[in-house]
Amino acid sequence: MGAPGLEVADIFRAHGPAWRQAQHAHLSLGQRKVMSAIEQCRTAALSGHVLRCDACEQVEV
Repeated sequence: MGAPGLEVADIFRAHGPAWRQAQHAHLSLGQRKVMSAIEQCRTAALSGHVLRCDACEQVEV
C-alpha cells in the first residue's frame, strides 16, 4: 500500500488559514464553511480515516 498523493485538503490545511485571512472580504460564509469541512475531512476531528489492505489485512489510520 503506497502513500496517498497530495489532496486538496492537504493544501487547505497548510495554506487555508492565511489565504482566508487575506481574502476574508471576498469569501462568503458558505465558502468558508466548505473550506473548513474539507480541512477536517479524514482527520480525528471527524473520527479519522482507516485504510485496510484486503490481501494482507494491514491497517493504516
